[in-house]
Amino acid sequence: MDSLNSRKKLKLGIANRGVVHHDSEPHVSLERWFKTISETNTFDYVDKTPSENEIDLYLKYSDKYELPILCGGWFYTIGNDENLLFKNLENARLLGSQCHNVQIKSKHAEGYDVTNDQIIEIYMKASEYGDRVGCKPCFELHINMWSEDFLRIFDVAEEIERKGVSFRMTLDHSHIIFKIDNDFEMDKFNLSERLKQKKLILDPYKKGHVAGKLINKNYVNLLHARSVIPNNPKNITATHPDGSVGRGVQYPFIKPSKGQFHSPWDEEKLEPWKEIVRQVLDYHYRNEISPLELISTEFIPAIDYGAGNTYSLLDSSVACAHWIREEIALREKKSFDI
Repeated sequence: MDSLNSRKKLKLGIANRGVVHHDSEPHVSLERWFKTISETNTFDYVDKTPSENEIDLYLKYSDKYELPILCGGWFYTIGNDENLLFKNLENARLLGSQCHNVQIKSKHAEGYDVTNDQIIEIYMKASEYGDRVGCKPCFELHINMWSEDFLRIFDVAEEIERKGVSFRMTLDHSHIIFKIDNDFEMDKFNLSERLKQKKLILDPYKKGHVAGKLINKNYVNLLHARSVIPNNPKNITATHPDGSVGRGVQYPFIKPSKGQFHSPWDEEKLEPWKEIVRQVLDYHYRNEISPLELISTEFIPAIDYGAGNTYSLLDSSVACAHWIREEIALREKKSFDI
């Protein structure tokens, strides 16, 4: 049983997006960031794809503060960024990364919607190259990417697996939960009609919900942990270049102080998001074939997320990681007790 638990051991990391607490704070040096993360005594690794000229510096501080860079990620436009993807996979090998999170934009470089065949083609090439260099590409479920049309993921994955290749994905279920009861999101990808026809279920407590189906298909190799609530409030503290406010795909994990967050905070509303984390962990500890290895907390200061707010991204990341470790401990104990 000890060997089973060793094989199932999960590591928790934190994404580096250039800030410690929020985007209004003074610039923090890279060494100061690593030192601050190390002093929390919370994380096993850092999640980051640095630019090529920063690799040596990241490796220096990674070694100094004993925080390996076990995964990273980037976003790519088909028709333009294929070589960048392969280069980032190669650099991931230099960094010692196990996974590379891949976001494929919904539009081709020529301006049209990318097709499933194009997604499959780049996945197959990236997977082959990743296997060669020792870093698994994991295609992410994410807004503003091809995979925001959740049902496409199954079509793409099934075709890839028919070719004899495992489909590896990053599950970031914040992009699912925030859409629940969210009128603004209903027009995207015919979501309202699909929900009415029960072609798609978002509610994590209902049988056949989309995150649960992805989990049970054994696709999830990497989990991104950033809390949201159903009908998550838009991020009214930041705007895109076109003047639209942030879509709102982040909710503090712990109660912010007065004035730090633009909306009322209610811990109970986090439960649907937490439920999917529990389901991911349940699947992992009940199935020896589970490919999950890493869980990255990802509270970030981007416009659709936390930009313009002043609650601490680090404090939410630490609290979230501690909660996940508690949930892991419960399941590890059950494994030992079997």
